[in-house]
Amino acid sequence: MYALVDAVSFYASCEKVFDPSIRNRPVVVLTNNDGCICAVCPIGRRLGIPKFKPYFQIKHFLAKHHVVVRSSNYELYADLSDKMMNVIGRFCDNQYVYSIDESFLQFKNYNQIINDWHKYGHEIRRAVWQETRLPVGVGFGSTPTLAKAANHAAKKLAGYNGVAVADDVTSRKDILSKMAVTDVWGIGSRLGKRLNVLGINSAWDLANQSPKIMRSQFSVMVERTVNELNGIVCLNWDEVKQAKKEIFSTRSFGQRINEEHQLKAALVSHGAIVGRKLRQQHSRVKRLVISAASSPHDDNYYHKSIIYEFLVATDNTLSIANAISAVFDCVYAGGVNFYRCGVGAIELENTQFQQGDLFSLNEEDPELMRCYDGINNRYGNYTLQLAVQGKIDKWHMRREFLSPSFTSKWRDIPKISC
Repeated sequence: MYALVDAVSFYASCEKVFDPSIRNRPVVVLTNNDGCICAVCPIGRRLGIPKFKPYFQIKHFLAKHHVVVRSSNYELYADLSDKMMNVIGRFCDNQYVYSIDESFLQFKNYNQIINDWHKYGHEIRRAVWQETRLPVGVGFGSTPTLAKAANHAAKKLAGYNGVAVADDVTSRKDILSKMAVTDVWGIGSRLGKRLNVLGINSAWDLANQSPKIMRSQFSVMVERTVNELNGIVCLNWDEVKQAKKEIFSTRSFGQRINEEHQLKAALVSHGAIVGRKLRQQHSRVKRLVISAASSPHDDNYYHKSIIYEFLVATDNTLSIANAISAVFDCVYAGGVNFYRCGVGAIELENTQFQQGDLFSLNEEDPELMRCYDGINNRYGNYTLQLAVQGKIDKWHMRREFLSPSFTSKWRDIPKISC
């Protein structure tokens, strides 16, 4: 048996954990620079608040309905995610953290000790709520795809009350017949439209197709999805989430910048983020793209993108920073009010299968990078950084509605008077 445990409106729910005064109020969370709405709590959904709507277009509506607005507090969300995953992990013998708010669980030989999966799912929900104050949905299935479908039913379909189980033909049909085919894990909107043309509109319609025909008309992944919807396990953890083939760090500025050293500081900071993500997934970059631009709404729109190719692929932050410095003069232009910049690793290699250079010295220094990452992981990002990054000022993202970092900053730790 498999399960998927997923938090309900995770970002918005995190904002309510340490602020009981807003638990019964509608809450929305904004994206970087307070641009768009990225999370809406269930109370807010009942007001019809749409996700991904620009904040400036809807702020009067939010104010009219006394909606609580918060900027993204990533430090708080990451810490609460760790606590939630630790609680969930106690209920299985194999856990795979799929994203910041989703975790797959696998149960081997649990049928001998668990007679009621619905009851067990409510035990998981109760434990997570008691220890983290985060609401979650739990879906059980005989395959990862069915667990994902059951989780969808637990959170979004009437009659399931937070827990759903898809472990036989009757329960599978009951859940899948109520789901659009695009609600199936791995079936995107473009593929969904092609399936709709063939009369495959629901997840149950897809489950009743011939796997071999689906493979010939679409791909092996669609064949595997059909098999999984029929209780045949085809996916393992490695296939559930593969290493990224490209890694980007881009962001618009809190306010426009036109000074040379500020743009370089921003680019190097993005390069440091890319370097950290490369090391996390054991990859190295061969080709790096460095870009900067003004706003497309400005007169004399400016955009420049340069590709830097390393002789030997690297994951060293110093090497990435040196590459940015080497091409910076080609990116920067005087008199431009820069609105956005970014760095992207567009050709990656696995650290286990890297082709070296016989005539070049190895300057990777993995021990230095482990020390660098270790300090920042322990004491927080930007505790240790390159001198060229300078102080975070104008180019730092705008977060006007930021809540306190209740669990990661001494000054924000809640105080209780007894």
